[in-house]
Amino acid sequence: MLIRWGRLQPTIWAVIILLAMVTAADAEGDKASRPSEFVFLVQIALLIAVGRGLGELMQRIGQPSVIGELLGGLLLGPSLFGWLWPSAQAAIFPPSGEQKALIEGVAQFGILLLLLLTGMETDLKLVRKVGRAAMTISVAGIAVPFACGFALGEFLPQNLLPHPEARLIASLFLGIALSISSVKIVAVVVREMNFMRRNVGQIIVASAIIDDTIGWIIIAVIFSLASRGTLDLLSVAQALFGTLAFLAVSFTIGRRLVFRLIRWANDNLVSSAAVITVILLLMSVMAMITHLIGVHTVLGAFVAGVLVGESPILTRQIDERLRGLISSLFMPVFFGLAGLSADLTVLKDPQLLLLTAALVLIASIGKFGGAFVGGALGGLTRKESYALASGMNARGSTEVIIATIGLSMGVLSHTMFSMIVTMAILTTMAMPPMLRAALARLPLGEEEKERLEREEYEQRGFVANLERLLLAVDESTNARFAAHLAGLLAGGRGLPITVLHVGARARQQEQKRDEEESHEAAVINAAKASAEAEPDGGGNVDVITRARDTTAAEAITEEARKGFDLLVVGMDKVASGDGGFDKRIDELTAGFEGPLAIVAAKGVHQKEPTVNARKILVPVSGSNVSRRGADVAIALARLSPERLQVVYVSTTRDKGARRTGASMSLAREEAILKDIAATAARYDVNVATTLRANAAPEVAILQEIAAVGADLVVIGVDRIQGESLNFGSVAAAVLGKSKASVLLVSDGDVRAQGNS
Repeated sequence: MLIRWGRLQPTIWAVIILLAMVTAADAEGDKASRPSEFVFLVQIALLIAVGRGLGELMQRIGQPSVIGELLGGLLLGPSLFGWLWPSAQAAIFPPSGEQKALIEGVAQFGILLLLLLTGMETDLKLVRKVGRAAMTISVAGIAVPFACGFALGEFLPQNLLPHPEARLIASLFLGIALSISSVKIVAVVVREMNFMRRNVGQIIVASAIIDDTIGWIIIAVIFSLASRGTLDLLSVAQALFGTLAFLAVSFTIGRRLVFRLIRWANDNLVSSAAVITVILLLMSVMAMITHLIGVHTVLGAFVAGVLVGESPILTRQIDERLRGLISSLFMPVFFGLAGLSADLTVLKDPQLLLLTAALVLIASIGKFGGAFVGGALGGLTRKESYALASGMNARGSTEVIIATIGLSMGVLSHTMFSMIVTMAILTTMAMPPMLRAALARLPLGEEEKERLEREEYEQRGFVANLERLLLAVDESTNARFAAHLAGLLAGGRGLPITVLHVGARARQQEQKRDEEESHEAAVINAAKASAEAEPDGGGNVDVITRARDTTAAEAITEEARKGFDLLVVGMDKVASGDGGFDKRIDELTAGFEGPLAIVAAKGVHQKEPTVNARKILVPVSGSNVSRRGADVAIALARLSPERLQVVYVSTTRDKGARRTGASMSLAREEAILKDIAATAARYDVNVATTLRANAAPEVAILQEIAAVGADLVVIGVDRIQGESLNFGSVAAAVLGKSKASVLLVSDGDVRAQGNS
C-alpha cells in the first residue's frame, strides 16, 4: 500500500494544484474584464510543466520531445481538458482576445526563436559536401508532395476553408505544409543513432536542410500573396526579388557583419550575456527587414540563425545557454499553444476522420515516394533511398509552425489546422522506428570506414578542436615565426586569431598591421597557404589586432577571459640563463590557464621567419601530451615537402624501465609509432620513424635532430606546478641546445613536479 501511495502522490498533487489554479484563475477572471497577469502566469506554468513533462516521457520511449509538447497542448485544450471540464478550461484559457494576446505574443516570438535555432543547426558545409545528391533529393522530395497537397487543397470541401474565394492560397499553403521535413527532428534522430557521420546520414540531414531553406523561402512568397489577397504577378515578382536580394546580401555582406558583431560583443562587453543579446537583436532586425520587404518574419529569423551558426567564435557555453532558453520556455509554450488551437473532437465526424486519414496517407506517400525517387536519381542504392525516404517523412515542428502561420493569416480554418497537427504528430512518431530499422540494414563500405576512423580521431585530436587562437608577440624575428606557425594552424579550418602586441613598441607594431612585413601579414599569408592545402579549401582567417597600455601580464589576463583555446607566444628572448624561461614569458603565461605554444626560432627561421619548415621532427612516448605534440606536427607537416620524422623516446617516467638490451621487447614502442604513422597517413603525410628508447630523452631528441637535419622540432610537454613556467628538464635541455627551431606545446593542466 505504501508503494502504491508513493506512486499516486505525484498525480494527487497535480490534481490539487490544478484545482487551485482553476479556482484562482476563475476568481481572478471575475475581478475585471482586463487581461489578468495571474491567468497569464498560470497558462505559462501549465504549458511548461505539462509540455516538458510529456516531452521527457516521449524521449524515454524514443520519440522527439516536441511530440510531448504538442500532446501537452492537446490535453490542456478542447480536445481533452475542455471536453471533460469546459468551465475550468475556459477559466485558465479564456477565449477573450485581450487575454489570448498575452500568451500569443510569447508564442509568436517563440516562432522566431525556433527558426533561429533551426538556422543555427543548419550546417552549410555539410550541404556543400553532399550538395549535388541532396539537392536532387530535396527537389524531388518537395515537388511530389507539394503537387499532392496542392491537388488536395483544390478538392477540399468549402466548409473547411475560411475563405473559399481564396482557395488558391489555401492550396499553396497545404502543398508546402505537406512537402517540408523537420530538419530538427531528422537531425536529432540521426544523431541519436550515431549516423550523423555516415554517408546516408549526412545526405538525409543535408536534404532536410535544403527542404527547410526552400520551404521558408516559398512560405515567405505565399505570405506576400496572402497578405494582398489576389494573385498579382507584379506582387509575386516583387516578393521573389526582395527575397533573393535579402538572401544575397545576407550571405555576403551580412555574413561578415554578423561575425564581427558577435566577436565585438564577446571581446568588448563585460556582461556574460552580451553575445546572446547581440544574437537576439540580429534576429529581430533581420525579421523586421523581411517584414518590410513584404515577406514573413520567419525567413529573417531563419537566415539570422544560419549566419550565427557559422560564426567561428560562437562558444559552446553561449550556444547551450541560448538553446536552453528556447527549449525550456519558448518551445513548450509555442507547441503547447498550437495543441490548444487544435480540436481533435472534430474527428468524431466520420467524414472528417476519413479526410484526415487521407491527408496523412497522401502526405506520407507523397513525401516518401518523392524522396525515394530523388535518392535513386541522386545515385543512392535502394536501401539508402529507403532510409532517406523514411527520414524525410517527419514533419514535426516545421509543419506546426507553417500551420500556425496559416491559421493566424486566416488561410486555414481551425478544423483544417487540427487535421494538419494530427498529421504532423503521426508522421513524426512513425519516423524514428522506420529510420532506425532502415539504417540498421545499411552496410559500411571500406572508403566510408576509413573516413569515419579519421573523423573519430579528429574529434579526439587537439588541433581539430581548436576554435580560437591568441597570439602574443613583440617586434622580434621570433614573433614573426610564431605568427607564421599560428597562421598555419588556423588556416586549415579558418580559425579566428587575435594578435596581441606587447612590449615597448606595441602601439607602433599595431599600426603596422596592414604592411607586408607585419605579424598580421605573416598570419594571413600562412593561413592562405594552409587553406589551399586542405581538400575543401580551408577557410578565411579573421585577424584582429590589439595593443594594451597595461603590462603584458595584465593584457593576457584581460584577453584570456574572452575564451581562447591556445596561446601562442613569440618573444625575442625565450630561455633564461638558469635553464628556465625568460621573465617576460613567465609574466605573459601566468594569467593564461589553457594550452600554451612557446616558439623559439633558430637556424633558417632566424633569417627567414616566414618560410615553411622543410623537415619537422616530433618526439613521442605514448603519453597524451606527446600525442598532442604529434597532432600539431602533423598539421604543420601538410605543407612540408619532406617526410615527418617521428622518434620514440623514453620519458622521465620510464627511467626505471629503460631498455638495457637488444633482446628486450619493443612491441609497445613500435605500436605507438605505427599508430602515429597511421594517423599521419589519414592526412596524406608521409612519416619516417625511429626508436631511441635506450637513451635519455633529451639526448635522443638532440641526436635525432642532428641525424635527420631537422629545422623544426615539435614537443608535447607537461606544465609543471611552480612559481614560474616550467616544462621540465627535457624541454629545457632541447630548448637550450637544439640548433633547430623549437615549438613546445603544453596542455592546460598544471602537474606536480614528479610527473614531468
